[in-house]
Amino acid sequence: MDNKLYSKVFSWLFVGLLITFGSGYILSLYPDAVANVLGGAGYLIAIVVELAVALFLGIRIQKMSKNTAIFCYMLYSLITGVTFSILFLEFELTSLIMVFLITAIVFGLFALFGAVTKLPIHKLGSFLFMGLLAIIIASIINMFFGSQGFDMALCIIGILIFIGYIAYDIKKLPQFFDLLGEDKGAVYGAFELYLDFINLFLRLLQLFGNSNNND
Repeated sequence: MDNKLYSKVFSWLFVGLLITFGSGYILSLYPDAVANVLGGAGYLIAIVVELAVALFLGIRIQKMSKNTAIFCYMLYSLITGVTFSILFLEFELTSLIMVFLITAIVFGLFALFGAVTKLPIHKLGSFLFMGLLAIIIASIINMFFGSQGFDMALCIIGILIFIGYIAYDIKKLPQFFDLLGEDKGAVYGAFELYLDFINLFLRLLQLFGNSNNND
């Protein structure tokens, strides 16, 4: 695939991450506002809206206009940023920056691997999806048992799955461009990689993040 197309995808990825982490940090400067927005049922509503936007984008991407795709992507990034404001309150800023850099390095390495490898990574899609589904179900079950060791094991497995998804989604980018055209393909490809980055970041934060509540 042309380097120009890769640059479009990563430009949109940068925009999405900037919106998420920028809005999360700015909102965290106003803890009372965070409590008002995400208190009670607010957090659940934000998650439901987030999922609805993601599903709408995924299902309607072929029929929607480029501008609608961009709007959905940026809206998703913003809503994620609102929920991320909690992380800026819960974790030390230096810890968040460190984990972000670790995530960026890991993401970059496996994105490069996915772009240059001749291995049939496209065949891993069903295995990655089944693994992701398994850890979601296991995480829900673990909510009732509260096993810290099992939770940590799920976190590590999740890291491996999303590392796999990074290489897999990079390999799928030419398909997005063929199916959706250059503009929408770049936005949707960035959205897929954005999800990989955010999920990898959250799991690495769970492993390496330093809480503000630590003595």
